[in-house]
Amino acid sequence: MHSLRSAALAPWAQTDPVLKAQATLALDLSLPVGADEALPAPHTGPGRSARPELVPHTQLKAKSMATTEGRAMLVHSIAHIELNAIDLALDVVWRFAGMPDAFYTDWVHIAQEEAKHFSLLRTHLVGMGYDYGDFAAHNTLWDMAERTRGDLLARIGIVPRTMEARGLDASPGVKNKLVSAGDHAAGKILDIILEEEIGHVAAGNRWYRYLCAKRGLDPISTYAELIAQYDAPKLRPPFNMEARRLAGFEEAELAALS
Repeated sequence: MHSLRSAALAPWAQTDPVLKAQATLALDLSLPVGADEALPAPHTGPGRSARPELVPHTQLKAKSMATTEGRAMLVHSIAHIELNAIDLALDVVWRFAGMPDAFYTDWVHIAQEEAKHFSLLRTHLVGMGYDYGDFAAHNTLWDMAERTRGDLLARIGIVPRTMEARGLDASPGVKNKLVSAGDHAAGKILDIILEEEIGHVAAGNRWYRYLCAKRGLDPISTYAELIAQYDAPKLRPPFNMEARRLAGFEEAELAALS
């Protein structure tokens, strides 16, 4: 019988983005987790289609929100983040053994919500006359996954608690851009994403503190060390303090931001 961890490899390796989302949503959370199962590591990264073209983030230029193309480019960039987030969650499930069963079911559930987000955004994009892959994108999120592939504490500390938490900060401004340009449907999708991403960052906080406690580490000083060691992006305001509190950041951590 397949374990949940081994089953997660199939959507992770799927190259077609639409099929990746569908296969993720089809994962059966009732499967035995296989927490201690040794899985052979694939020789390549997650499945990727030939499009979109991946370029350095400095090469990506926005266009006016007054144009359909400009709005579609912004929606596309969010869809790209959500597709990467599917792979990030699935990667944690199959790559890192020896955690409690609840850890793996948490991250499969997160992957399924990311798949829902990607599907909502991609459907909206198609309604605008475009599709996922029509615009260039960057690979910053997956680059960080590669850097932290050898240590679960670093992966959890930096990806959900830093990279994805930046999404909580950015969400109100991105929503305002789209809604101000008349795209209320995109605004409603972003409301769904923000609410569920708070839960994803909360899971990151919960399991980060679990790992720190298990290793006898101070969560706050360890986080600063991880940021420096892995050269994580520097966080800049504005910060969505309300969302960060809901996601379980402590007041000392929020104070450190400012």
